[in-house]
Amino acid sequence: MKIATFNINGIKARLPRLKEWLEETRPAVACLQEIKSQDDGFPADEFEAIGYQAIWHGQKAFNGVAVLADTNAGYSIEEVQRGLGIDGPKDGEGEQARYLEVDALKDGGRTRIVCIYLPNGNPQPGPKFDYKLAWMEKLRARMGAIWAEEVPAAVLGDYNVIPEDTDVYSVKAMASDALMQPESRAAYNRLLADGWTDAVHTLNPRGGVWTYWDYQAGAWQRDHGFRIDHILLSPELADKLQAVGVDREHRGREKASDHAPTWAILAD
Repeated sequence: MKIATFNINGIKARLPRLKEWLEETRPAVACLQEIKSQDDGFPADEFEAIGYQAIWHGQKAFNGVAVLADTNAGYSIEEVQRGLGIDGPKDGEGEQARYLEVDALKDGGRTRIVCIYLPNGNPQPGPKFDYKLAWMEKLRARMGAIWAEEVPAAVLGDYNVIPEDTDVYSVKAMASDALMQPESRAAYNRLLADGWTDAVHTLNPRGGVWTYWDYQAGAWQRDHGFRIDHILLSPELADKLQAVGVDREHRGREKASDHAPTWAILAD
């Protein structure tokens, strides 16, 4: 079972690239972030045409998450929960579209798939950074509830956290960024301490694996990247981890997202 996460940075603008990636790599389940589409504008029929079922949680102009399942390979998905019940950093803003939880089903088996787009938190300090940390605590509580269900589970997405110094091209360049603050890292490490496994780090313990390259300052051409797209696995799935990877080549294509797809292969 191949599961993947991909911050697409605008599903309408990147639709040709996204469909290209899906048809070339055929993940069983793909989690998308920053779809930047309202619910009624999501191009579900485009995915159905290439054999993917979609469930999505949209928001106008920014944020938004979706999960796709490869029906050609016998997978289907059922929604479990959307949202974590936490309002955005502005008064009266309401909840942002950042969390979608589904069950992936095949041949009587069930795997819980959680797609997240964690708040960036910049500028810090300030209300956006406070919101980031509060959101991470809400996420931890929900992951604890999933853990208690003893269901095989994976939490995939753009965590907007650089976990270790080996996960960034330059520690100095990112030192003041919310992605690398001690509080952000501590919140991420609490998830690992709870028993979740960072799939990419487990098979690449020396680091040096990037999933994001900014559009600015020639970051892609200079390989000035960092790792913020993560796949956390429950013990039931961590025991089945066979391989991980980043589809870097897709970042270099025309009109690409600034993220590259990140994936893990699990034994059936």
